[in-house]
Amino acid sequence: MRKLLSPTTQFVRSLATVLLVAWPAAVFAQTADTILFNGKILTVDREFSQQEALAIGDGKVLATGTSAAMKTLAGDKAKLVDLGGRTVIPGLTDGHIHGIRAALTFGTEVNWIGTPSLKEALEKIRQAASEQKPGSWIIVAGGWTEEQFAEKRRPTPEEVTAAAPDHPVYIQHLYDWLLLTPKAMEALSIRDDADVTPGGKLARDGNGKPTGIIDAGGSALGKIFDKLPKPTLEQQVEGSKKFFREMNSLGITGIVDGGGVSMYPANYQAVFRLWQDRQLTVRVAYHLCAPKPGSELADLQNLTQLLPPGFGDAMLHFNGPGEILIWADWTDGDITPDGKAKLAELLRWAASKRYTIQLHWNPDRTVHDLLDVVEDINKEFPVRDLRWAVLHLYNASEASLKRMQALGLVWGVQDGLYFGGERLQKEVGIEAAKLMPRIATAMKLGLTVGAGTDAHRVSSYNPFVSLQWYLDGTTIGGTKTRGEEEAPSRRQALEMYTRNSAFMANDDDKRGTLEAGKFADLAVLSADYLSVPVNEIGKITSVLTMVGGKVVYAAAPFAEEQR
Repeated sequence: MRKLLSPTTQFVRSLATVLLVAWPAAVFAQTADTILFNGKILTVDREFSQQEALAIGDGKVLATGTSAAMKTLAGDKAKLVDLGGRTVIPGLTDGHIHGIRAALTFGTEVNWIGTPSLKEALEKIRQAASEQKPGSWIIVAGGWTEEQFAEKRRPTPEEVTAAAPDHPVYIQHLYDWLLLTPKAMEALSIRDDADVTPGGKLARDGNGKPTGIIDAGGSALGKIFDKLPKPTLEQQVEGSKKFFREMNSLGITGIVDGGGVSMYPANYQAVFRLWQDRQLTVRVAYHLCAPKPGSELADLQNLTQLLPPGFGDAMLHFNGPGEILIWADWTDGDITPDGKAKLAELLRWAASKRYTIQLHWNPDRTVHDLLDVVEDINKEFPVRDLRWAVLHLYNASEASLKRMQALGLVWGVQDGLYFGGERLQKEVGIEAAKLMPRIATAMKLGLTVGAGTDAHRVSSYNPFVSLQWYLDGTTIGGTKTRGEEEAPSRRQALEMYTRNSAFMANDDDKRGTLEAGKFADLAVLSADYLSVPVNEIGKITSVLTMVGGKVVYAAAPFAEEQR
């Protein structure tokens, strides 16, 4: 005898039947304007599923699946792109980079990033000298280290002067060393240590004469850099276009910009121009630093009066204050009681306004000062949903990571040790260095770990170099400093650069994975990220990059797709 169903059960079953019938019709009613097929689509969804094809419509992912299924979604004028078996990943987001600053001067600087020898680096100086007017500045703003050179040493002032005798030359190494040629020393009126404050020291020869080498930290180097001639606004705009296209060629479709040293409100005009003219090719979430010591809170309160959290649109938005909030906490040393009180006041204000924050902090021995402050603020203003990120902190202990996890803080791990691993070994010892940074431990504890480079003064902006370092812990000089026990998996590392960094940008509901309804931000790779040897990951590039379904970079065999 057939059992009678209750009216409620009948209704639920009828509704389910309607939905099952209607869902395919609703999907197929949307026609795609682009179909990528015959590939390996890494969706980076919760299951890390792999698909064969992807359909794009109105700038968003419509669906993923088999090539045959996706082709049925194609509209009459849809573009069909045969991937030829290539791997597709969500567009990468650098979760902490000084990209806006790098872009301003990218068109007028000499770039030593990735240059394999000092001989070739000096040749770039000679080439710039031959192309520029005598007396014009030649600037290498960073992103290199002697470990990358075959010669394993830095240039001498004599070598640089010989390469460009008629030009003032500025060559910065990370945030610890600067080389200036005699013409540069003269132009900047640098004669003694008082001219390179705070804390800078001039190297001198046997006769007590300055050599042109300056040992200094970020604050002093920033002040010197600020004295250099600035590109015009048009040069800044063109340099920004060039830099962002360079990033597109490496699969980058978004950045979380940290502001940083030498970044003042006026320095944002070039990126704003590109945004207004709809010429941005990366999505920008930007942070504002306190412009000067002593009035940080007042300055940030004034600058943000018309910048509520998230102000902007899908291509550019304000993400909050950071990374230099109180200049006293940016020195990588011990913060004073007065500095800690000021930091607490500023962070309490930021929490009350519900701003996302990026916090520069090193080392672990002092991070308790920061965490004490955040824990106290958390009692009044819960910070878990604010996506506050602690940056750098490469030597974070498990105890510190547990405190961060309890607060819902994000840990932004950059690849600075790719350039400084050998120095780290000398400072802490080979065995201790094997645990730095504790990425695997952080993930086991449940922290969201975001990826980034901190480029371009202190590192390369290449995300695949960073991904390779996350996986194998080997420096640019070939020294393996970190042990396997703290390495993420390939899946985890890619998630750091996609969904996790999009989370840092407050955009994880819109991008970071290739799921239906999210922006079609993606990169077609030159090699399969999941299967190439780890030591070849750093050589991967993008051969086709899309932002919102629009091609922003294309190389062979897809060059015609950008026309």
